[in-house]
Parts: sequence; structure tokens; C-alpha cells
Amino acid sequence: MRLAFVTMTTPHHGGGWYARRSRAVAERLAARGHDVTLVCQQWWGGDHASFDFDGVTYRRVTADRSPLAFVAKLPFVLNSVRPDVIHVASEPTLAVPAAKAAARLRRTPVVAEWWTRPDDETASSWRRHWAARSPDAVFVPSGTVETTVRECGATPDSVEVIPDSVDLAGIRAAPVDPRADIVYARSLDEHANVEEFLLALAELRRREWRAAIIGDGPARAAAERMARDLRIDDRVEFLGDLPPAEQVPILKGAQVFAQTATWAPFATELLRALACGCVGVVEYQADSAAHELVEADPRGSLVTSPRELADEIVAAAELEHWTVNEDYAPYDHDAVCSRYVDCYDRLVADYGLF
Repeated sequence: MRLAFVTMTTPHHGGGWYARRSRAVAERLAARGHDVTLVCQQWWGGDHASFDFDGVTYRRVTADRSPLAFVAKLPFVLNSVRPDVIHVASEPTLAVPAAKAAARLRRTPVVAEWWTRPDDETASSWRRHWAARSPDAVFVPSGTVETTVRECGATPDSVEVIPDSVDLAGIRAAPVDPRADIVYARSLDEHANVEEFLLALAELRRREWRAAIIGDGPARAAAERMARDLRIDDRVEFLGDLPPAEQVPILKGAQVFAQTATWAPFATELLRALACGCVGVVEYQADSAAHELVEADPRGSLVTSPRELADEIVAAAELEHWTVNEDYAPYDHDAVCSRYVDCYDRLVADYGLF
């Protein structure tokens, strides 16, 4: 199948959560033998319009970051790609109806990948409504985001929840690194809320434990300073950014994974920890979908304060230590990739009926 992914920014630009998800899905589909083109702002050197990287063809729409120019040029680039399915990010918002305009003449189905950010309310409501109503299907990573996109006008039948995925085979094969009993992992940005995690640890200072914080970002310095102020810095190790393969042994050695971030369209780090056998403890946040994972996990728990988080960490210590949880096999990369392909096949077949 010939697939066109549309996302203005990619991880090569330093893009955020969706850019990483889009690239990962595109590369897994390409590894399955699909012909995948990722249409984006140019990130490679030189004046050539396309660039092949890790099995995916990257195709230039604009050379510089300009959302309006990107939307205006997008239909012409898509027409030259001639895909069977167009898979477009909902940012910039008008890229979705622009992709639909290009697809209409060729009778090509359009899928919009939708996620939310805390500043989404700044986007024009009519643009968001247009983007939600334009595509043939809307992919969302969680029920939390599904609620948002339906409020924007998407019809219930058009929305498909497809979560992030993890490498279950890699988790099973990985060694165990017992350096930490409790782990927090996430980009340490303005939504990390890592101070709640540290306050919970401070409640437990009279108990024996070791903690690790995986991730880096602008909030790291303040978190390190807070750990010192709370006098727990000798038991909290800041490990910086680690790729998933390096996180897994640490997670397999830990008993508890704590999630306190205020924003997460899907809590990928939490999913990885749960698949590694960790007991998940999530502090509920209105803009985070993390609670959805622990609500379905009999070993997990949902809390609303650092005091409750500390209590659940103590309770989790009484549970059996696991190094893999096979209940998360449906979240394996291959299983989730198959869900994308099934949706594409269904959309193409539906178009063939008319």
C-alpha cells in the first residue's frame, strides 16, 4: 500500500509527541513492506525535494516553518505522491481539510491523527471543527483525546482509538537493572509536575528506597534543587534522557512507576513500565490520559495528592515483583501496527464500494 503521512514537523526538527509517534508508525509500516512517504517541512540539507531515511521517503512541502505556506502547497505535493491513503496530523489545523481537498479528486481516503495540547483552546474553533469533520476517519491515542475530538465535531463512528505501543519482545529479552525501587520517566518540561513525585518521596524519607528520574528538559534543574531542599537527593538519581532500550532494564528492576504529569495524550512511559511489570501509581490530571491505563490494571492505582501517592508506593511494595506483564501484549509494536493497517484496508475497501 502507498501511504502518505503529513506532519509539518518531525523529530528531526525537534518536534514533540506527535512527531515522534508519526515517525515511529511510518517506519514500522515501511518495515512491513508498505511504500511510505512522509510529507513535511524540509529538515535535510541540499536543494533536492525528497530524502530517503530509515525506509521512509521524506518529501518537502516548504523549506522553512510557515504553516500558511505549508497548507497552501500541501495539495500539490500530495497529488504528486499519489497515495492510497493520506494520514495527516491535526497541526496545523487546516492541513486536514487541505489534505481532504487533494484527496477528493483522486477518491483517496483521509485519516486525521488527532491529539491535544494544553494551549489548543487558542486555536480557532471553526478551524478545529472543520478539521474534525473533514477526514474519513480520526485516529486518537486515548479515550481522553476521543472526548475532545468529538466535542470538536467528529462523528462517533469516525473515531478510532489506537494507542502508542512498546516492544514486548525486547522487554522479555532485556536484563534486569535493580538500581531503583521507584521510577519516574518523562520529558522534564513545564508539564512534568515532577515536584509532586518528589514530595511523595519526601513523605517516605524514613523508609528504605531508591528512586530514579529518567528524562531531561528545562524543569530538571528545579527538580534537582528541590530534591536537595527536601534532603532526599542522596537517594534520587537523575539519569537524563535514555532511549527505551536503556530504560527497560531499570524498569524491570523497579517495583513502582509513578506518573504525575499534567498533560499526556497517551502515557507511553507508563505503558512501558507496566509492560515491564511495574506497579503503576498515577496522580489524576484533567489533561492526562494516564489514568486510563491504571484503571484497567488490577495492580495499578489512581491518586490525587502526594500523600496518597506515598501511601500507594508503600502498598505496592507488598505486591509480587514482576519483570514482564503479558497483559500488555496487545500494545506490542506489531499488534498496534496491524490495527493501523486494518483501518487503512477498511477505508480503501469502503471507497471501492462507490
